[in-house]
Amino acid sequence: MASGQQWVLVEMVQAFYEAPAYHLILEGILILWIIRLLFSKTYKLHETYKLTEKEKEDLIEEWQPEPLVPATSKDHPSLNYVVVTGPPSHKIVIDGKECINFASFNFLGLLDNKRVKEKALASLKKYGVGTCGPRGFYGTFDVHLELESRLAKFMKTEEAIIYSYGFATIASAIPAYSKRGDIIFVDEAACFSIQKGLQASRSFIKYFKHNDMEDLERLLKEQELEDQKNPRKARVTRKFIVVEGLYINTADICPLPDLVKLKYKYKVRIFLEESMSFGVLGEHGRGVTEHFGVNIDDIDLISANMENAVASIGGFCCGRSFVIDHQRLSGQGYCFSASLPPMLAAAAIEALNIMEEDPDIFTVLREKSKQIYMDLQGTPGLKLVGVPFAPALHLQLEKSSGCRNSDMQLLRSIVDYCLEKHVVLTLARYLEKEERFLPPPSIRVVVTIEQTEDDIQKAVSCIKEAASALLK
Repeated sequence: MASGQQWVLVEMVQAFYEAPAYHLILEGILILWIIRLLFSKTYKLHETYKLTEKEKEDLIEEWQPEPLVPATSKDHPSLNYVVVTGPPSHKIVIDGKECINFASFNFLGLLDNKRVKEKALASLKKYGVGTCGPRGFYGTFDVHLELESRLAKFMKTEEAIIYSYGFATIASAIPAYSKRGDIIFVDEAACFSIQKGLQASRSFIKYFKHNDMEDLERLLKEQELEDQKNPRKARVTRKFIVVEGLYINTADICPLPDLVKLKYKYKVRIFLEESMSFGVLGEHGRGVTEHFGVNIDDIDLISANMENAVASIGGFCCGRSFVIDHQRLSGQGYCFSASLPPMLAAAAIEALNIMEEDPDIFTVLREKSKQIYMDLQGTPGLKLVGVPFAPALHLQLEKSSGCRNSDMQLLRSIVDYCLEKHVVLTLARYLEKEERFLPPPSIRVVVTIEQTEDDIQKAVSCIKEAASALLK
């Protein structure tokens, strides 16, 4: 046994002498590095200096905290606003001066409608001012259930759900269905409420160029190839397309028939935001589905607010019963916000009554929209953006100065000029640091059925006169 151990030792010594020099050097370095790691400390102790009480007081006095918010100029438009007295209907009183209103989204003129006000007043006397509770906590009134039933009937869907805040409607609906790991294909021109819904969903977002179906299909094909690589993951990944019916930021319409084709081809779901098209497009005001003659069952979820054509507050979603019922458990704006004041629900019901009784109002609105669209063509220095039947058009500068603030000031001067002539317009406002794709500055011109031929001609001539005088 001892002779065997001696033999192994002799072999090791012999191998050591026969090993190449570089091999011995490398092993030596490694051994030294291991020894260093074993005996060195993982951190260095820094010498600490104990401050005196006087030094502490001096440091505290010298310290200046960073501002909670960035400095804002006193001239910022949001801090300097005009004051409205009375209802913002066809005629609006601003700072004591009566003007023609081309700024409010009162498309059907129902804001100051006598029948709507009487119903709201009767409801106020019966139910009081508000509800002071969400729908699941004694905030569900009979008038809410009636409004949901009427909206579902009007839109020809199985069920509808109402929210007390228009902005929160689509912002709550998206994260109710799409979660982390799911995929949403979104138009670049999507409004801010959609963007907030996407953010809350924590889904993987893929933006396609505005109304570009080729770009959307490219993204869908890429995703299809990814799904083929990992079919197990693809089976549990939900995919959605989110678009607006009539885009508030561009005043143009989505190509819904093409979207439906892509939906069935690539097996995705469609969410349609119709705040600007509900009560505007279609023979009976049912929106972009009626406008194109698309079967409403082909759309998985339709969302709209009631703050434009209906002239109330809040919003609604409609679709199949199992889809809508899920929001009653998962829609954050529905579950946690106080429900819609009953008087506003009653006002919305009466607005629906008027829309059903007189569908000609939608034709009148479209004709007036086309008229002002044609009349605003050729405005010097300004480019008209939108489709002829959109009731809210945009006027942008033909040539930008290259500075957004300068462009905004130029457009603001046109708005102020028109206000002096008793015509009310408004600049399109955005949260510039929050927008995913910031639209260019623009003046928004809103059409309603109450505006007369003379009103439209006065507004058009005023805009052209201001553009000629100020855009030189």
